[in-house]
Amino acid sequence: MANRILLGAIADDFTGATDLANILVRGGMRTVQTIGIPTADTGLPECDAVVVALKSRTIPVGEAVAQSLAALEWLKARGARQFFFKVCSTFDSTDAGNIGQVADALLDALGEKIAVVCPAYPDNRRTVFQGHLFVGEALLSDSPMRNHPLTPMTDASLVRVMGRQSRHPVGLLPWSKVGAGETAINEELAALAAQGVRHAVVDAVRDQDLYAIGAASRNLRLLTGGAGLALGLPQNFREAGLLPVEANADALGTVGGAAAGLAGSCSEATRAQVADMARRCLAVVIDPLVADDAAGLAAAALGKAAGALSRGETVLFYSSADPAAIAAVQSRLGLEHAASLVEQTFALLAQALVAQNVRRLVVAGGETSGAVVGALGVKALAIGPQIDPGVPWTRVLGPEPLLLALKSGNFGRTDFFSRALDMVQ
Repeated sequence: MANRILLGAIADDFTGATDLANILVRGGMRTVQTIGIPTADTGLPECDAVVVALKSRTIPVGEAVAQSLAALEWLKARGARQFFFKVCSTFDSTDAGNIGQVADALLDALGEKIAVVCPAYPDNRRTVFQGHLFVGEALLSDSPMRNHPLTPMTDASLVRVMGRQSRHPVGLLPWSKVGAGETAINEELAALAAQGVRHAVVDAVRDQDLYAIGAASRNLRLLTGGAGLALGLPQNFREAGLLPVEANADALGTVGGAAAGLAGSCSEATRAQVADMARRCLAVVIDPLVADDAAGLAAAALGKAAGALSRGETVLFYSSADPAAIAAVQSRLGLEHAASLVEQTFALLAQALVAQNVRRLVVAGGETSGAVVGALGVKALAIGPQIDPGVPWTRVLGPEPLLLALKSGNFGRTDFFSRALDMVQ
């Protein structure tokens, strides 16, 4: 079989998939991210890892499980030796799902006794201690994530959160063992498995911990967690003689054309990034109360940007707003309709911009990214250089040159947009 891969990953959203792919590329693994489960006509280059990006974080549990199992079968058929279920570093989910249920299904399908669960990512200020997830210095339940409109995270205990979702026993592998290194981690995993634990929530407060967890996971077939959990995996394959040193795993080449930004996330980080970029270029707000259809909203936004776009200038389109403004819109339109309207608007904007020779797009927000890649018919992406921790540039695999930076809402420094575009001038 051609192009047998080493690592197969399944991500529950698009930007999370890119986050993981970025870690793997930095570790020297040639990595491709597919948009949805690949089909027969999805041409993939030679690579060491494939990350299948689903949009399964908040869909009904049955659909999320079915899609994830289908992705698993595709990856198994390509020879993957190890599998990674990528979830958000803030463990975005509800008691109804979908992390525990999907992890259960993958674990059972692989016939494995135990898997590690760890969303820690110290580079992005996500740490786990005594099974509790911290965002910076705050417990997850005290962070802005407690007010997330779709997945409000009001419990920082991952053992409890996972336990309410999974039908399998959940246990804790504490930092006292993690800090002692690979051997201690392996011994504790074996002890937990002997007790019947199927999902082991693992503490990690430093990158060093994640490397140790990665090394200890060399013989596990399934890992569940954030991108940081993959830090130590490339070295496992390298030590096994399966992965050579790849000096240019992130090479993308250059493209011409104009640039634009699309920001749908309403996170604090993205709002600050939008404010910064608005001082550098034309910024056009997408207000879902202005028109009751996506086509009307997109046309109005493009009309305001027509002059700048004709001159090849960078334009930022954004719907990012503070919680009070979001609540007002949701009260008027309803949560689902408001979200759908904004996503459809960004989808139409992306199509129109590419038609006008925009070849570099910076997109902020997982739902927005999903809408954009869907509208553009993107099937796969080659992963390029890192912009900020968790966010690389990518190149669309297809006949037309197009670079995309797909950013999770909470990621990136304040000047993210401008720095990203400066990298690919």
